[in-house]
Amino acid sequence: MKFMVCVSRQGMGGFSTDDLTLGRLYEVVSPRDDRGMIRVIDDSGEDYLYPASLFAAVEIEAPVAAKLHALLVA
Repeated sequence: MKFMVCVSRQGMGGFSTDDLTLGRLYEVVSPRDDRGMIRVIDDSGEDYLYPASLFAAVEIEAPVAAKLHALLVA
């Protein structure tokens, strides 16, 4: 499991970033594609594509990542 932290809510053009919280960890569902987009589970509980530039990668050990995943899907 990979997690990223939201560091910006700008640069989405006409698309909303209302379901992102600055400083919050988000689980990455699929890695960056050839358009620079990643799919994360946002605050709505659903997975959506966002520009990878809105996030910064964080290193989380596997046992902690498993606990975070369990908390976020609950």
